[in-house]
Amino acid sequence: MQTIKKDIRSLTKEQLREFFVSNGDKAFRGNQVYEWLWSKRAHTFEDMTNVSKETRAMLEENFVINHIKVDTMQRSSDGTVKNAVRLHDDLIVESVLIPTETRTTACVSSQVGCSLDCNFCATARLKRMRNLNPDEIYDQVAAIDSESRLYYDRPLSNIVFMGMGEPLMNYPNVMKAIDMITSPEGLGMSPKRITVSTSGVSKMIKKMADDDVKFKLAVSLHSAIEEIRNEIMPFTKSFPLTELREALEYWFKKTKSKITYEYVVWKGINDDKKSIDALVKFCKYVPCKVNLIEYNAIDDGDFQQASEQATNDYIAALEKNNIVVKVRRSRGKDIDAACGQLANKS
Repeated sequence: MQTIKKDIRSLTKEQLREFFVSNGDKAFRGNQVYEWLWSKRAHTFEDMTNVSKETRAMLEENFVINHIKVDTMQRSSDGTVKNAVRLHDDLIVESVLIPTETRTTACVSSQVGCSLDCNFCATARLKRMRNLNPDEIYDQVAAIDSESRLYYDRPLSNIVFMGMGEPLMNYPNVMKAIDMITSPEGLGMSPKRITVSTSGVSKMIKKMADDDVKFKLAVSLHSAIEEIRNEIMPFTKSFPLTELREALEYWFKKTKSKITYEYVVWKGINDDKKSIDALVKFCKYVPCKVNLIEYNAIDDGDFQQASEQATNDYIAALEKNNIVVKVRRSRGKDIDAACGQLANKS
């Protein structure tokens, strides 16, 4: 029976050092290989040019590098780049590069499919097949950083976890990925340039606060009325708004970090005064800002973008109450580039 080789990137630096010592080599060789795997982004052991052929052969014999492959890449007329990313087991996820004049943002996926059942989201129609490993999340970011440098002559500036999946349902792997993305031994990005978006998993928001994370938090709210929220996002029956409010208050108390609410306004669902008043009230509990997002329609008519007047009514009410609000237009429409319900996060 063929032995399945271990993915070498599941090892810590210390474990790599121990591996080389146990095989009669020097510990520093583990440091060399670790650097190739992460900051130098080696796809194969052959890429490790300052490591001897014998050592590379030994690594090949014992390990694999389960690197992602960008299966197809589409570029939109507005500059957005959509990647269909093939994983080592042939499953596919999506990641997106969103450019503006001043920054480039990576939208990355955290699961194959999604654990949740939001009725308006195309990804929710795919059952969750598995969580992404930390290196698979890291690779998406590294690939988009390379594309940013190639097409826009500048490094990646921001990351949003707003692709396929619910990040807080893959918490350990997302945290490990962020650790490597922000590590000087990885991509060295500031955690303040990373936003993790959740649909409102209250207990995990509290855990993030307890873990003293330094990245930003966004919440896909879409309604501050319990019945409407439960209708469009059925899983939220397990995470009622009272619990979400308590978790967000806890988050702000611990982190002093303002929350962003992601909010789509749909025709006939949440485009009335009652919904606007409920959102304004909810926004007053914790310091926050609101992103009103243009809807990326999926293939049925249950959810339709509300009128411009409805959006303007939201803006007027929020601004009247000194709540920062921005409208995020959909990007990459000609290539269907929204993963999850991604819009322009500039």
